[in-house]
Amino acid sequence: MFEGLKGRLAGVRSRLGGVINASAGQIPTDPGVPPEGSPAGTVEPPSPALPADAPVPPAGTARSQEPVERTDDQVPGDVSQPGPVKRSWTGLFNRQRADEQVDTGAVPSDAPGGASRPGEEKEAGLLTKLKVLVTERELILSEDDVREVLDELELVLLESDVALPVTEEIIEHVRHDLIGRHRRFRESPDEIVLETLKGALLEVLGEGFDLIGYIRSHERPVRILFTGVNGTGKTTTVAKVGAYLKRQGFSVVIAAGDTFRAGAIEQIDIHAERLGIRVIQHRQGGDPSAVIYDAIEYARAHGIDVVLADTAGRFHNKQNLMNQLGKIKRVMKPDLVLYVDEAVAGNDAVIRAEEFDRTVGADGIVLTKADMDPKGGAAISIAHTIGKPLVFLGTGQGYDDLALFSPAGMVAELLDAGEG
Repeated sequence: MFEGLKGRLAGVRSRLGGVINASAGQIPTDPGVPPEGSPAGTVEPPSPALPADAPVPPAGTARSQEPVERTDDQVPGDVSQPGPVKRSWTGLFNRQRADEQVDTGAVPSDAPGGASRPGEEKEAGLLTKLKVLVTERELILSEDDVREVLDELELVLLESDVALPVTEEIIEHVRHDLIGRHRRFRESPDEIVLETLKGALLEVLGEGFDLIGYIRSHERPVRILFTGVNGTGKTTTVAKVGAYLKRQGFSVVIAAGDTFRAGAIEQIDIHAERLGIRVIQHRQGGDPSAVIYDAIEYARAHGIDVVLADTAGRFHNKQNLMNQLGKIKRVMKPDLVLYVDEAVAGNDAVIRAEEFDRTVGADGIVLTKADMDPKGGAAISIAHTIGKPLVFLGTGQGYDDLALFSPAGMVAELLDAGEG
């Protein structure tokens, strides 16, 4: 699913990683490699200030440099004095590794009388500090560093039908996470970009919804009302959810509440017969509220776990049909209202979901035809826009082609990152 958006996000990830790599490439990350432009075998390492009370080595003992005072606004690694003494890079750190026991307080075996040689302990401590400064240096990205790539990311999201407010929030999250933040050179650029995009997408997708946990923790029967516009696969979705709940061990009854559309009752009846689920139905043109009421009473009498109520598709701008849906809701008193629409509808699905939520209310979203949507914008936008979770994604024509939505799973698929 969402192969188009997936491929374009991979391109943005690569370019953002290149920006970070270019910013980090000015200073060596390997202490065994001298900075670019330095003569081979030499280095001019940063010179942190020595403590004021540091012991002075005996005459004749070489010091790497004179102590330098550092003001409070200086950061470690800033060089404020000219002309540091050049030392051999390789020899410098080879000597430090050889003297590690001295730095940790151990007495070298070849020291006369079991004591360290004059000045050696101080030099080992200094070399340790220098090594930390080189390997732990940080980069800070600026707005100019990432502006072009963020503009490209914004275009990718908008062209993939991600709603403008959601796009803006994703861009702002990425900008806040990258710009002005301290990053260690040892961090991989791809890891930095991956975690930033993952965090931004998870923030807008929300936490998802545990339908099974909800049913188990609520009084039976749990009543679920399905709403949506014409032709989005709502009746088939009711059958798929019934099949899913049966596989999870729940008993189900379906209320054929779409008494308006010709053939709707026959359609749900065929689905239910194939799945072994009982359907409560009245004649076509009857009162859908009465059908749903009878289904709830049947479930109570027979100890059924879940009532799934189908309704006629309607557009949000048809006031009389929306009023009828309001009556159904008052009679049924549903525990959950699930709004059903097509993933391929893109931003239209987002707008319609907002209207249905405002008029009737919605507790969750089901997007059908997700397998036919290369963009993925509706799946990213819809939950965040109306503040309600995605519950299912329809992924095909079969009864098993219904995926319980996982924000982490979708982000892992979009970023090829693996879940968890």
